[in-house]
Amino acid sequence: MKKIVVLGAGLVGSVIAKDLSKNHVVTSVDVNPDTAGKFLEFPSIQTIQADLSDPGKIKEIVSRFDLVIGAVPGFMGYQTMKAVIEAGRNMVDISFMSEDFLSLNGLAQKHKVTVIADCGVAPGMGNIILGHHNREMNVQLYECLVGGLPVIREWPYEYKAVFSPIDVIEEYTRPARYIQNYERITKEALSDPELIHFDNVGTLESWNSDGLRSLMFTMKNIPHMIEKTLRYPGCIEYLKVLRESGFFSYEELDVNGVKIRPIDITAKLLFPKWKLKEGEEDFTIMRITIKGIENGVEKTVTYNLLDKYDRESKTISMARTTGYTCTAVASLLLDGGFSAHGVHAPEAVGAGIGNLGYILKYLEERKVIYRRS
Repeated sequence: MKKIVVLGAGLVGSVIAKDLSKNHVVTSVDVNPDTAGKFLEFPSIQTIQADLSDPGKIKEIVSRFDLVIGAVPGFMGYQTMKAVIEAGRNMVDISFMSEDFLSLNGLAQKHKVTVIADCGVAPGMGNIILGHHNREMNVQLYECLVGGLPVIREWPYEYKAVFSPIDVIEEYTRPARYIQNYERITKEALSDPELIHFDNVGTLESWNSDGLRSLMFTMKNIPHMIEKTLRYPGCIEYLKVLRESGFFSYEELDVNGVKIRPIDITAKLLFPKWKLKEGEEDFTIMRITIKGIENGVEKTVTYNLLDKYDRESKTISMARTTGYTCTAVASLLLDGGFSAHGVHAPEAVGAGIGNLGYILKYLEERKVIYRRS
């Protein structure tokens, strides 16, 4: 039984802590003084209230733990990871940071620690699956279609933020990068919309998003790679209107002598409407398609995930699919299935023999099931 600290007790971080507490001694850390209330039915989970924007405080806290889980918002992810590395602790991280986490690889090797980043559903599970098949076959194409949506389509947005709302807005503004004929193509977010049918869900709308991340640098042997986000049809148009009108801008405006960032006003207005109500159900949908040549034969492998809100535990699907991928990788690391020093992308985990099977089994035990065809 290991001592694990989870930094961040949001929608996903709290689920991670609960899952790991089944087999380990877990402490949850968050700035919110009400964090302990999330774990009333899990008395074995200890809680600490702390400001995780302070690297010195992070180092002080994590120094006595065997493993650190990073579940802070993306804008805090890089400095949090750096502080954990400097404290000499192994880490599995889900924060969707905009910075290049691989730039910390040298620092992690110097401190002889193992860090696995981007261990969510996407990025995360898609990378792990591709890492496995990239070892098995000559991959020619990788496509990931993914989205987290409320079951009930409620006007006006027909969307609820099932992870950090600030990170959601980043998806609508960050330029989308994908690989075509080995070349990196950059387009604006929300570009190239498509309508795609999914069994048991219906028609969804997809657009280019910047979800390939590390794959663009670690999988240069693959000529075609793309990730697209899924939402209910009609979503793209109103998001473009908001974006082009400047509502997502971080540049300050002078309003009657007061400096205001439009993004802050937008967040105040949108986040309450995007918040999942108590008991409101969501689902996660993902389709991964990998095409290539294996043993001289053309082959297409598809993984389909349709995961739904767990009524028994009252756990939202995005927290399950993201959090349990993270805890699966954490368990793999603690079991010695991955031990290389440095900062690693999740595809490096998938490339290890037997690792994909280990993770899929772990997820299946929690009823998160990827159907392969």
